[in-house]
Amino acid sequence: MYEKVPKSLDLMAIERRTLALWEETRAFERLREKNRGGPRWSFLDGPITANNPMGVHHAWGRTLKDIYQRYHAMLGHDQRWQNGFDCQGLWVEVEVEKEKGFSSKQDIEQYGVARFVEDCKARVRKYAAVQTEQSKRLGYWMDWGNDYYTMSDENNYTIWHFLKRCHDRGYVYFGAD
Repeated sequence: MYEKVPKSLDLMAIERRTLALWEETRAFERLREKNRGGPRWSFLDGPITANNPMGVHHAWGRTLKDIYQRYHAMLGHDQRWQNGFDCQGLWVEVEVEKEKGFSSKQDIEQYGVARFVEDCKARVRKYAAVQTEQSKRLGYWMDWGNDYYTMSDENNYTIWHFLKRCHDRGYVYFGAD
């Protein structure tokens, strides 16, 4: 019934066999089908900044998140399983600045702000794909292809709408602490 454990393990081969088995048996899809219509449980994956390959700390966090979601799946909860990518901010810009050899704001302005923004978006797309593959290899179950990106128009318009509502209600003000 059980295979004898070899003295030296080929962990990459075990990984490939496991991922192939899950794909072949549609394990994730079947779990989602089984839980569809069950009590809803929402887990929003706090996104990794898509500026580089994942670090070991990301892999650790993703593993813990996956365990937590699978636990709720075992309870029969219907979930979104939506992966996300943080696409905005300093870390993406810093990496593009390094690539281009920029050392000042003036370098970006001379290069062209719109062009720089496009380079940042291209870097995000590149590393979102890298991180997706890394996450799949970890065995992280998500509804791949239904990812959210913080750089999307939908995301930005939602934030702007929320901020406008806050402003209209007097929750936003100019001043100092």
